[in-house]
Amino acid sequence: MDKKASVLFVCVHNAGRSQMAAAYLNHLAGDWVEVRSAGSAPANSINPAVVQAMLEEGIDISSETPKVLTNSAVESSDVVITMGCGDACPFYPGKRYLDWKLADPAGQGVDAVRPIRDEIKSLVKELIDTL
Repeated sequence: MDKKASVLFVCVHNAGRSQMAAAYLNHLAGDWVEVRSAGSAPANSINPAVVQAMLEEGIDISSETPKVLTNSAVESSDVVITMGCGDACPFYPGKRYLDWKLADPAGQGVDAVRPIRDEIKSLVKELIDTL
């Protein structure tokens, strides 16, 4: 493989869905994929229920911080996966775009986050097969 595939996960706050997806892709694909995540309106910190749900999977994302979505992050990614950021997501020709319809874990407890986490895990596994 000449070049690593690069994937950008985008949601509004970059505190839940996109962080879980990025963590799973890093965890399951290893270092052959470059992984980024960002939010159109980043939160101050990661959702604690999301951190807890990921720890149950043996993945610690407690040191991650929400990042603002930049045009350069989109430009340097092969695949851009949006999760409910709507019109805030920039569009560049030649990129592969996927929109994952996922419930928003904001304000939810860990019981509500687990099914979202599990859905993201299966979507990431499907994604890996297409990279």
